Amino acid sequence: MLGRPLIDEMPLPVNEPVDKFAVIAVNRFGLGAKPGELRAAADDPKHWLKSQIRTSVTGNPPELRTPDVFVEVRALLRARREQARSGKAESGANAGNSYGRTVRRHYLEQVGRRYRQAASTTAPFRERLVHFWSNHFAVSADKQPIPALAGLYEDEAITPHVGGSFADMLLAAERHPAMILYLDNQRSVGPNSSLGKRANRRGGEQRLGLNENLAREILELHTLGVDGGYTQTDVSRFAEALTGWSIGGASDRGRFAGGTPGTFEFRVAIHEPGAKTLLGKRYAEDGLGQGERMLEDLAAHPSTARHLASKLARHFVADEPPAALVDRLAAVYLANDGQLGPVYEALIDADDPWRSLHAKYKTPHDFVVSTFRAFDHVPDNGRTTAATLDLLGQAPWRPGSPAGWPDSVNEWGGADALYKRIEWSNTVARVAANRRDPVALGDSALGSAFSQRSRQSVARAESRLQGTTLLLASPDFQRR
Repeated sequence: MLGRPLIDEMPLPVNEPVDKFAVIAVNRFGLGAKPGELRAAADDPKHWLKSQIRTSVTGNPPELRTPDVFVEVRALLRARREQARSGKAESGANAGNSYGRTVRRHYLEQVGRRYRQAASTTAPFRERLVHFWSNHFAVSADKQPIPALAGLYEDEAITPHVGGSFADMLLAAERHPAMILYLDNQRSVGPNSSLGKRANRRGGEQRLGLNENLAREILELHTLGVDGGYTQTDVSRFAEALTGWSIGGASDRGRFAGGTPGTFEFRVAIHEPGAKTLLGKRYAEDGLGQGERMLEDLAAHPSTARHLASKLARHFVADEPPAALVDRLAAVYLANDGQLGPVYEALIDADDPWRSLHAKYKTPHDFVVSTFRAFDHVPDNGRTTAATLDLLGQAPWRPGSPAGWPDSVNEWGGADALYKRIEWSNTVARVAANRRDPVALGDSALGSAFSQRSRQSVARAESRLQGTTLLLASPDFQRR
């Protein structure tokens, strides 16, 4: 059940060509039009979108899961360390090189799978939501061994929950080994835990202690938002509650070696005991359950509702989201106990998203995916796609911080960035220009968003190659 909307479904604004609303549905809510997709959405753009919320997960599941990959890369990392300690390295068979090649292989396989799915999906709104929430709960693949796990994290923690409960997604994301490793929570030790007291009595240079990374990012980025009303004391108490949230096989031997490698593991021996207070509410000692109860309450908090509503409105409507829309989405979220389906439906039913064809500037990710879909091209490997997105400034799953990639034109609209887009457009045109007439391609991909000025420029081009480049680099194609 998606839950009950706060108010009845609203009709589309009147006195506009229906094609405009199909274009918005396909190009802003979706990932860019595949051939025939604008016609498919034109009869009822809202229904076309809502039906995707209700669909089951699309695409084939990955062949490998996080534990499989974790065990493989951990073994290679162990071999690299042992080789470094011994000072021996066989020519052509260096363990460090083997580790790097394996991590890179997994990363590229996962990139390939992600963008094949994005290019071919018949539920592009749902797929955009996967990308949106993956960026909201960002892990960055510039820290080892995250490149080998980032795509699996998206598949396992994000994709199954995009149409369900935010609390369920929150818990799945925070418990996933990729998040635990990225924010170093596997080594966060309560000072009064049995292991913490024993280790710190012995002294030494490496004292065990609390790591607040995971707690801080949950409060600041994943739930309440930076202005959500928490204090540094809340961060510390929350971090204490999250001690023990670790992964099996976090180290090769010793105190963190137990558990099933590559799966979530709660380690009682490093959990800070005792009751804790977060945002004025006292939580009794309950081991793993203490942190889980805190997450459930954070998911239900009004500040979380507003933070999530603001991000959704910014992504789907405008860089400066309308305050009334944010209020409405937050109210729907709270009225439906954090179920995301009713929030998406309220967003679709609002007037605001349907007022402008060109409300949002495409990120490099959006630009590349919409180009694939316009040409009905499914990339056959991840290497070229990863290289393209790296060149354009948005390497897959590599935002560089837990804050994820930015979502406004100010971050993506510079002259150098535009030059790189034009260069890539020309590269695409050299490969694909002979397949489609660029004017017909513009009609198929952009519909009524293909302005008369852009159409004339493309039609008057000296060649199909030039016309295709002009189309892809046009303001019409660069916006959604």
